[in-house]
Amino acid sequence: MDFDSAVKTINKILREQQPHTFNSSWLRKHAPHVYRFFQKNVRRESGGIDWDRITRALDRKFSRKWTMSRRNGTKLYRSKAEINIILNKYEEKLYTFLAPADRENDSTRDIISIALVRIAQKGNVAAKKEIITLVRLTIDEWIEHNPKISRWKGYEYLVTKYIEDCIRRYRYSGSFMGYLFKTLEYAGRGLRPITVYYLEDSSYPGGRKRIDTIV
Repeated sequence: MDFDSAVKTINKILREQQPHTFNSSWLRKHAPHVYRFFQKNVRRESGGIDWDRITRALDRKFSRKWTMSRRNGTKLYRSKAEINIILNKYEEKLYTFLAPADRENDSTRDIISIALVRIAQKGNVAAKKEIITLVRLTIDEWIEHNPKISRWKGYEYLVTKYIEDCIRRYRYSGSFMGYLFKTLEYAGRGLRPITVYYLEDSSYPGGRKRIDTIV
């Protein structure tokens, strides 16, 4: 068995069983041989089965039904070592959080962000801080250049709360950055546009700057 055949097997079982939702426990019960293959061969850098890689490979109608197994009483901790595993592996790809969007950059950015989000969801507060720092670079670019997010100009101080909420709530193994974008887009519809004044604006009579007019 290889990864592709394992995914085909899961697609076939899901097509036959048609569960409303499914998770790792469901797969362990209905396809134990495939589960064992994943457990041995499809691992996250930080440990555990890489369910994000698996569910991304499923037919889209099935990947939407994936739910994360619930954790009770997540204990907070701080581990830089877990983060460094991700950052060291993708060190040359971190530019994707700053680069203009294209399909390749979007895919790479999602792989990195989801890996860090999953560590943060385990309770690693250092991973949470790292992913917030990285995605803020992308969000700043959205605010400047994307009309759907531009309403956030002047409200940047609120963005961190929405990132934290998305990290906590993210379950579906699709695009985390897409989920974040849609969250900000919908939330931004309730924001009033703010006119941003630049103190160095020199368009006043006599070449005076705006800062010169403030008493």
